[in-house]
Amino acid sequence: MASIRETAEQFFAACETGKGWEVCAQYCHAGATFAAQAETLTGVDTLEAYTEWMQGLLVALEDGRYEVRSFAVDEQRQNVSAFGVFRGTHTGEGGPVPPTGKAAEADYVYVMQFDGAKIRHMTKIWNDGFTLKQLGWA
Repeated sequence: MASIRETAEQFFAACETGKGWEVCAQYCHAGATFAAQAETLTGVDTLEAYTEWMQGLLVALEDGRYEVRSFAVDEQRQNVSAFGVFRGTHTGEGGPVPPTGKAAEADYVYVMQFDGAKIRHMTKIWNDGFTLKQLGWA
């Protein structure tokens, strides 16, 4: 059985490269929930919906990529936190406006809460307003 760290790392990589729910589901409980205090993600309340949102984002930001800055496991609370930087340029179709050619560099944190070997909830901490301005979407 994989450790929660290994599962979190595999989920993180699949999510951040736009694999969508088809791949990410194996790391999560059915009905796993999602939360973020980001207006862009209003109404996105399941991990399934979030992974599909990320998949769509990578259509608009064709060169989208991430860099992990920190990965921490809290065994007592059964959660894993990942701090990363996401970079991408709006060159593809999708997004709220036609391609702007503008780039974004966004800091964010995922806190993945585990129940046993799988993720049951994830919170994303992200300043979406800053990112939207960088991309020319706001």
